[in-house]
Amino acid sequence: MTTPLEEALERLVNRVPEVTLVFWILKILATTVGETAGDVLSITFKLGTVVTSYVMGALLLITLGIQFRARRYVPWIYWLVVVFISVVGTLISDNLVDNLGVPLTTTTAIFMVALILVFVFWYMSEKTLSVHTIFTHRREAFYWAAILFTFSLGTSGGDLLSERMAVGYALSAVIFAAGIAIIYGLYRMRVIGEVLAFWLAYILTRPLGASMGDLLTQARADGGLGLGTIPVSAVFLLIIVILVVHLTREEKKLAQANPLP
Repeated sequence: MTTPLEEALERLVNRVPEVTLVFWILKILATTVGETAGDVLSITFKLGTVVTSYVMGALLLITLGIQFRARRYVPWIYWLVVVFISVVGTLISDNLVDNLGVPLTTTTAIFMVALILVFVFWYMSEKTLSVHTIFTHRREAFYWAAILFTFSLGTSGGDLLSERMAVGYALSAVIFAAGIAIIYGLYRMRVIGEVLAFWLAYILTRPLGASMGDLLTQARADGGLGLGTIPVSAVFLLIIVILVVHLTREEKKLAQANPLP
């Protein structure tokens, strides 16, 4: 059993955050922003899906470079990458479906296979898929690759359920939230392990956040509330900033209390 000091030191050298309630709240918020911000750029500002993909892809590469140069987990850098990777993962799916005409059933299957392959190569290389031991750049590269495909898979799977199957945004959000609750229950009952529970929940938070974003922003005639992409994106980004500032203060306190040798 690890001591509090050992747990604190593990958190300091780990390059990604601990999985807490705030982590999941930020993940869902970032996912929703990924859905709405992409629509703001491509539709509201009329940049189009392709141009928006180039812009967000470049920003993602820049922030990933900053993330890999950081010596440890820095909240604002990490969550900035998550926001950008959420947008890019969404755009990958949208480009395949809207611009290339690939069916959602096909893209869902493609991203599922791609994610499984990432996990296979990750485990073969590192013998673990745990997010508590992202100590090296190679593990972090696998980590971000997995996250990218969870976003793309969640986008295709969510659109397949809510739009192609005409389930609707509200009911889709309820279904995905229920799926996450079931996963948590199975984890608490020790039916499934921590690693499997984390990645299953991570995948489902993507369509949950997307369904919430669509429910809030889409026109009433399309089953949404018609609040608009810009106001929703602005409010959610503000909440993300507030939570990240809080996490940054907590990380600074931890670093001061347990300085690395």
